[in-house]
Amino acid sequence: MEYSISKLAKLAGVTTRTLRYYDEIGLLTPVRISSKGYRIYGQEEVDRLQQILFYRELAVPLEEIKRILSSESFNRERELQSHLSSLIAKREQLDMLISNVEKSIKAERGEIIMSDKEKFEGFLKKLVDDNEKKYGEEIRAKYGDKSVERSNKKIIGMRKEDYEELEKLTAELNQTLKKACEEGDPASELAQKACELHKKWLCFYWTDYSKEAHKQLAETYVNDPRFTQYYENLASGCAEFLRDALDIYL
Repeated sequence: MEYSISKLAKLAGVTTRTLRYYDEIGLLTPVRISSKGYRIYGQEEVDRLQQILFYRELAVPLEEIKRILSSESFNRERELQSHLSSLIAKREQLDMLISNVEKSIKAERGEIIMSDKEKFEGFLKKLVDDNEKKYGEEIRAKYGDKSVERSNKKIIGMRKEDYEELEKLTAELNQTLKKACEEGDPASELAQKACELHKKWLCFYWTDYSKEAHKQLAETYVNDPRFTQYYENLASGCAEFLRDALDIYL
């Protein structure tokens, strides 16, 4: 079955402007243009749009979606299975947050007593899920499933005090690292303080610390664009600066 741009937009719940933009960037090209100049979409394009919307629901950038769908190794069934797993995890996370809110309401009414740990359950699960979605494949390949599962269990089991301390430590680490990077000397006292803070920060997540693993992670910050961008948001060249500072520290 074929669809005009307006009919496909209505079917998918998007705007015709969105479909035109997808065409402009080469993400979703019509199967043909009619004699009157209208975009016409076939079944293959319908299936591709479905995949695009799945990825958008998971907050994947358009350029990354285009790269994935254009890959020779792309397998529709495998990707649908991946979408299913991600959506189930998202549903579980929402269920936990809903339960958290319901318990909080009852606690406010004096109907139940809610522990501090219970108050953070949904949020810590989200932290774990977000890390898995962004970096899970790489960190499991580097450190193994058992190590990652132990780390995830440690995060989910954090007490309120641990979580608050981690938040403060993260802010202090980022401020210290930003200032040290702007000064430009990885051997400076400030840069080495940032390294010490980074080690403390890692130990909130890792169950086993080693210098070798710390060095390996520092190289990942430089070689993986997603990690690099996080540190670039602090200061220009920050990922390489941290790697060089850690080389000295370790």
